[in-house]
Amino acid sequence: MTRVIGLISGTSVDGIDAAMVDITGTESDIQVEWIAGTTYPYPEPLRQKILAVCAGDAISMAEFAELDDAIAQTFAHAALTLQGDNPVELIGSHGQTVYHRPPQTPQLGYSLQLGRGAVIAQLTGIPTITNFRAGDIAAGGQGAPLVPKVDLYLLGDRHHYQCVQNIGGIGNVAFIPPTGSDSPQMLGWDTGPGNSLIDLAVEYLTNGEAAYDRDGAWAAQGVPCQPLLDHWLQHPFFHEPPPKSTGRELFGWDYFRDCLSDAEPYSLSPEDLLATLTELTVEAIAINYRSFLPVPPSRVLLCGGGSRNSYLKQRLQTRLQEIYGQSVAVLTTDDTGVNADFKEAIAFAVLAYWRQQGVPGNLPECTGAKVPALLGEIHTPIL
Repeated sequence: MTRVIGLISGTSVDGIDAAMVDITGTESDIQVEWIAGTTYPYPEPLRQKILAVCAGDAISMAEFAELDDAIAQTFAHAALTLQGDNPVELIGSHGQTVYHRPPQTPQLGYSLQLGRGAVIAQLTGIPTITNFRAGDIAAGGQGAPLVPKVDLYLLGDRHHYQCVQNIGGIGNVAFIPPTGSDSPQMLGWDTGPGNSLIDLAVEYLTNGEAAYDRDGAWAAQGVPCQPLLDHWLQHPFFHEPPPKSTGRELFGWDYFRDCLSDAEPYSLSPEDLLATLTELTVEAIAINYRSFLPVPPSRVLLCGGGSRNSYLKQRLQTRLQEIYGQSVAVLTTDDTGVNADFKEAIAFAVLAYWRQQGVPGNLPECTGAKVPALLGEIHTPIL
């Protein structure tokens, strides 16, 4: 048994999710036991600096180094806070993505996560694995999504065609056919905006006093603007076949400003704007399912912050029923025993465990990589 802490801050930059788990087994027999989890918020000045860099603000190399160090120190503090008196043997830290560029033939992709593993290892005294995306990218992949293999072994079911839909800042899906059957291969890709545009709208509409639409209650008071939604859905990303990945570079501040400009002729209320942006996330998922899944899912398991948005969840269930002409159960991974708030952090604990064991962590059919690859760089503390 290995006790591992998984760390990640996603594209929403709303804090560091830290999960502590006990792991046994290897791949198909892997067992993960939940111990504890917490979300450790960034200090607000650091969060604003990260968001500014993600939005394209120029900084000097000295400032870049300071930012990298500050993120690593915050990740280390989150790990130590969660660890308490528990003996932890390994940390898997995804870090903070500040730039992501999918591959464009013949050019390899590029993905940059800050929060140096060497600093985390030294501050915690625990071996730390970071920079998970580089191995897949070097093999010609997108470097995303990296969690489908974890989803397969933790959430696979003998009876259901499932979609595990993460709704963080960006949405991504893992399509899992029934395990042990002669069925289509597993698939995975980014579906488009998750919470990113909704969160930006809330911050804009409240002058920074709120960061997200709790439970979707604000959007639920509005009515989506269908002509505006139809215009947004013409974006090529929604119709591009997988493998594909994206980030704030595409669905961030610049895109949100374009959304505001597009919305001006319609004189939308704040409620209607949020309802329309929420519907964009729903439609992005629905279009991707309808266009690229080999068969309809019998159930969808939500995770990430968007899984707590009951209005979004209800709209997705309604929309999938309209598309497929049959009921599709929309649940959360909580319903299958995997914590929906911390599933991504759990996944990076597992990916670190696999890296330590020499087990490839990517699925080429999901990322587009040419071969399975070891993911992550190992940093050992010098005590």
